[in-house]
Amino acid sequence: MKLVHHHYGKAKVRVMKVTRGRTRHVLKELEVSIMLQGDFEASYTRADNRLVVPTDTMKNTVYVLAQTRLGTENELFGVALAEHFLQSYPQVSRVEIGLAERGWDRLSFRGRPHPHAFIQNTPARLTAKVVGSRSETSIESGIEDLLLLKTTGSGFSGFHRDRYTTLAETEDRILATKLKATWLHEKRPSSYARTNEKLLRAMLAVFANSFSPSVQVTLYQMGEAALKAAPGISGITLTLPNKHCLLVNLAPFALENRNEIFVPTDEPHGQIEGTVSRK
Repeated sequence: MKLVHHHYGKAKVRVMKVTRGRTRHVLKELEVSIMLQGDFEASYTRADNRLVVPTDTMKNTVYVLAQTRLGTENELFGVALAEHFLQSYPQVSRVEIGLAERGWDRLSFRGRPHPHAFIQNTPARLTAKVVGSRSETSIESGIEDLLLLKTTGSGFSGFHRDRYTTLAETEDRILATKLKATWLHEKRPSSYARTNEKLLRAMLAVFANSFSPSVQVTLYQMGEAALKAAPGISGITLTLPNKHCLLVNLAPFALENRNEIFVPTDEPHGQIEGTVSRK
């Protein structure tokens, strides 16, 4: 028998940092994962743990480095973590750091932002992944669980039909999805945060303002817009599940449903995925 692949680490390390300015506080909350590859085969095959970095040590490392290295840009914190594990442990050959930010918005009262009160009003999370080895480092940014919906400007027609097809064609339907997207930085930008924000705005403008003949077309157009908005990224992978909103039949109640009453559903849903690249 042969162990053909192995890596291990710590998942779902939650850390919150409050930067206490003189007049206002800044809040950041992350969920961090660390996965290590290297000279750890003996721990699997011979119960020899001498080279194993305990996952509890990984957790503590996140907390310690967060004090000095966690700032506005999650990608740079991921790089700091990857460099730490590679520099501190010669038995480590590859590190993968995953980061997901739980967003907090500052509360406002009478038009003035509150100095230390926040609200969480979206399940969407900004993500980052840093993969570091002895020879190179790659940095990926992204977003997940971003709920999007438009009540018109979407249709679906001209699709293949056979004896199992019951779906009616339409030129006016609700388009609802939960966006997940990741993009690879080919060049380090002056600001990851500004680049990511510009890229997201470009994709959302496509979603809102372009007629969607299918989710597939919308995915490709959003990917195109992202690449145009951020010249430093080499490609983007998008997942756009089609969260169906089903028109309710009100005829049994002698009522006409003028495209107004729907049942929003989560399952089953269409699963549309694709990668758009410059090459």
